[in-house]
Amino acid sequence: MQVRTRHTPTFGVARLVLAPGEAVLVDPLTIAATNYGLSVVVKGLVALCTAGAEGGWIDTAPVLPGDLHQVELDGNHGWCVARHSWIASSSTVAMNPEAPPMKAIFGGAEGFMNYAHGKGAVVLACYGALDLVTLEAGEAVTISSDHVVAFADTVQCRLRPSVPDGVQSIQTGEGLVFDFAGPGAVLTQTRGPRRLTTWLRANGVSPFMTP
Repeated sequence: MQVRTRHTPTFGVARLVLAPGEAVLVDPLTIAATNYGLSVVVKGLVALCTAGAEGGWIDTAPVLPGDLHQVELDGNHGWCVARHSWIASSSTVAMNPEAPPMKAIFGGAEGFMNYAHGKGAVVLACYGALDLVTLEAGEAVTISSDHVVAFADTVQCRLRPSVPDGVQSIQTGEGLVFDFAGPGAVLTQTRGPRRLTTWLRANGVSPFMTP
């Protein structure tokens, strides 16, 4: 799979170019267009897209405006990915919410992140602009869960409430922050999707209101 982006960094669209017979996993809500004849089979929250004998392409567009980023997995280390940030991945990349890094964070419960491992490309979207936080060994930082896009599994992390006794949810990340320690990389976004909903409601605007 080759990834070609356009309209970045504000309204990113990723074109996934597939070799003959190649398959890719895509968030079905982000599929904007495909070449004629591409096979698309949707199972729950994932679409399996397979190119024909002459190859094919898929245009994926995130629901929220912002930048795109590609992570290339080498088969040695995986990445922890926020569910709302995942757009697509090579069929050679597995997404495993029950992997040890996820159990270490969420204690066996289903959380707001997934674990990508294997060899191949993972396409991620962010709300707003993308920031890369590179942590040296022993260097630490605290980041709101709403602003975390993904992080390498070499990074040590702890998930905790942002405010004691506040509302919190491991399904959505509400009211939670990450404490990260290096070495490794953390990808963040400059806007928080949940904060948008909170702001709209605080100002008397329903997120589902139509003109």
